[in-house]
Amino acid sequence: MAQPLRIATINTNGIRAAYRKGMGEWLDAREVDILAIQEVRASTEDIEGLLGPEWDILHDAASAKGRAGVALASRNKASIHRVTFGDDDFDSAGRWLEADYEVNGKIVTVVSTYVHSGEVDTPKQVEKYKFLDAMSKRLPELAAHSEYAVVLGDLNVGHRELDIKNWKGNVKRAGFLPRERSYFDRFLGELGEEITGVDGTTGPGLGWVDVGRAHAGEVDGPFTWWSWRGQAFDNDTGWRIDYHLATPALAAVASNYTVDRAAAYDQRWSDHTPVVVDYNI
Repeated sequence: MAQPLRIATINTNGIRAAYRKGMGEWLDAREVDILAIQEVRASTEDIEGLLGPEWDILHDAASAKGRAGVALASRNKASIHRVTFGDDDFDSAGRWLEADYEVNGKIVTVVSTYVHSGEVDTPKQVEKYKFLDAMSKRLPELAAHSEYAVVLGDLNVGHRELDIKNWKGNVKRAGFLPRERSYFDRFLGELGEEITGVDGTTGPGLGWVDVGRAHAGEVDGPFTWWSWRGQAFDNDTGWRIDYHLATPALAAVASNYTVDRAAAYDQRWSDHTPVVVDYNI
């Protein structure tokens, strides 16, 4: 029987700093086949130097140096990769990178993405909605391209009340706005059905699967991001904003969904934590 394909995602909050704090030790122990990285904030040469020659690196840097940046690192070389995303006038650099990998005779499409954090009533929120609109257009195209596709990354939206510990205090803040959450209602809604989002808007369901929620069930979290400030980590006052969104065929073969939460505050190497899933293709 073939070994499962182990795919992980992590927002490093700067990969060089993450390596100084212990990311390399985590990666060495975790036997990951494909790693999606967000907020790289480094050059391709930096990533290659940190991960080592056994990894094939794809990297889409942000337009502004030292900001954002997404990457895919894999044990086997991708057959093709793409970074075109959204309208021509939309700057998605450093936020969307997709690649095709051949696994046991099948094409698996993997996306590393970093959605804007946004800020209510500012241009940052406008850019976030542009990005979510572009995702709404791209997800059906990805599903048509390959039945085995997964969108990984820091999506900067808590979809449901279960996804934020203090959801009542965040209903008017970016990351938990009804309009943002409604995109996810449609992303994850039954394919082709008319879906009414939490903000009252309607649109067709795209049929993707939130692997984390499917495996965790109706429980709080498990959270993937905690503020560095105060006692957020110790009290598990977090947000679940790092996702594996998979096509139904890929979600059906997912197992061992794991949030690799650090054992203690001083053992963290990012304000996010890796999310790891095995796919038995």
